[in-house]
Amino acid sequence: MIDVAIVAFTTFFVTIGPVDAAVVYAALTPQHPEPAKRRMALRATVITAVILLGFALLGETVLAWLGISLPALRTAGGILLLLIGIDMVFARHSGGVSATESETREASSRTDISVFPLATPLLAGPGAMSAAILLMAGAGDDLAHQMTVLAMLFLVLAVTAVCLLAAVRIQGFLGITGAQVLTRVLGVLLCALAVQFTFDGIAQSGLLP
Repeated sequence: MIDVAIVAFTTFFVTIGPVDAAVVYAALTPQHPEPAKRRMALRATVITAVILLGFALLGETVLAWLGISLPALRTAGGILLLLIGIDMVFARHSGGVSATESETREASSRTDISVFPLATPLLAGPGAMSAAILLMAGAGDDLAHQMTVLAMLFLVLAVTAVCLLAAVRIQGFLGITGAQVLTRVLGVLLCALAVQFTFDGIAQSGLLP
């Protein structure tokens, strides 16, 4: 189960992006008092947990109702994560794991950004949602495998809460250049995981001899 835990933790960490989210959060809340920042950080983490847990537990069932097979899910999810990973490598902000420019502008005028854009789409974005469904679908009926995936999800969310609470320090330590270097490194990892998801989906589809 160690390999399962490593893959799940890495995938969730990259798609949720605790460090990137902390840098953006610090930039959006310079005028907010500390108690308000703490409340928004914790509220956003809880909302993110609810959203991703819902996708993890119900996503595969909903897709099955729509007639979407597991190989198709793996292939499509892998392609989506690959596109997000490529954007991360080139430091482009497409909305897959970060808020777009228009969303950031709208958020700058809000007094409470815990729901939008922090919880979604910044933390629980398309990449994290897809990852939750893919990892749980890959667990199948193996309860230990499922519990490992969920445990890694909550571990990453705990790390996310800590990063948000220490957002100003992280922003000061990394700066824009440091944050982008970290994003690029994580993007390479995500691309590799995404290609593996795609390969697994194609192999299970029966399309190849």
